Amino acid sequence: MMNTDTNALLEKAKEGDITVVFQKINDGDVRIMHSTLNPALAELSGGSIPEVLEQRGENDNIALWCIDKQGWRSFRVNTLIDWYVGKPVPIVETFTS
Repeated sequence: MMNTDTNALLEKAKEGDITVVFQKINDGDVRIMHSTLNPALAELSGGSIPEVLEQRGENDNIALWCIDKQGWRSFRVNTLIDWYVGKPVPIVETFTS
């Protein structure tokens, strides 16, 4: 089941690392982003946590510290496909003949 609860997403991102899956608006590709709002994790990665901690699930956009890109990234809430706690899970494609 897909998880699109943005209030819970923000809460868990403040506690540690999460993975967000969303559709990019510029090219329609699906992006899998390992991210956080946890001040300790972001600061270890060289980022700081400004007023983004005040974000709300009702916002149109959500900004997160992207762990693999080492920078702030945002996405539109209406493009959110799924999110979960922890690192990205590899996607395995199966082909049938």
